[in-house]
Amino acid sequence: MASVRNLKKDINFVLGDIIEAVYIHEMTTTGKPTAETDALIEEAITSFDGLISKLNQKDVENKKAHFRQINKDLEDVATQLVDKINKL
Repeated sequence: MASVRNLKKDINFVLGDIIEAVYIHEMTTTGKPTAETDALIEEAITSFDGLISKLNQKDVENKKAHFRQINKDLEDVATQLVDKINKL
């Protein structure tokens, strides 16, 4: 099992890279934020907050299964956000 610290870093890096991809898309197309890109950034930040709060829960019976579920949730959220970026 990965450490909690590494899982926090993974969440930060993955969602940070997604936000960076949205900014790059903004710069290469319109040069300014649009409603769609703002919504994607807001969704990424909300997902980050949700995953970190799940990670910081203390009243978990099976920590290994809990962390495995958080990692799976991160993969699902990242896949959905990347698909939305690709549709822009």
